[in-house]
Amino acid sequence: MATGTGRSGIDRAIERIAFWTAMAGGAVLIVVLSLTVISIIGRALIFAGLGPIPGDFELVEAGTAFAVLSFLPLCQFHRGHVTVDLFLARAGRRPNAMIDVVANLLMTGAAGVITWRLFLGLLDKRSYGETTFILQFPVWWSYTAALLGAAVFTLVCAYTVWRSLGDVREAAQR
Repeated sequence: MATGTGRSGIDRAIERIAFWTAMAGGAVLIVVLSLTVISIIGRALIFAGLGPIPGDFELVEAGTAFAVLSFLPLCQFHRGHVTVDLFLARAGRRPNAMIDVVANLLMTGAAGVITWRLFLGLLDKRSYGETTFILQFPVWWSYTAALLGAAVFTLVCAYTVWRSLGDVREAAQR
């Protein structure tokens, strides 16, 4: 895919969505980190009348799930996932482009399954009214946040299939 001014509007829009999703995940991760540090300091100073933040592990769990799923779209967009190019390094542009199509299709399938199962989990947790043990906030809130990251991941994965198909066409013309 061309970079810079030769990029399509959809390419820039998808990258922007992935970028801001990752930024939201990063902001949540900073909050989770700060919460953890404050809670640990509170535990260490329990003799001084302080203590841990109630429900800190519930908040860390929910925030981390969102953060992890928020980073995946940007990584996928920039082809940042680990690849092993031991045999394909000398294969040429077209075979590598075709392998990318297959890999992106598989990643789209995995992202779709994750999104689908999170959605079903959200419906389940919401219908039963399940809440966290200490803070008593509805568990489905966490599922909703994670689902947002997973949905963007699925969208970006689907786009990368389309982008890699363009790379195959471009490689065939050379």
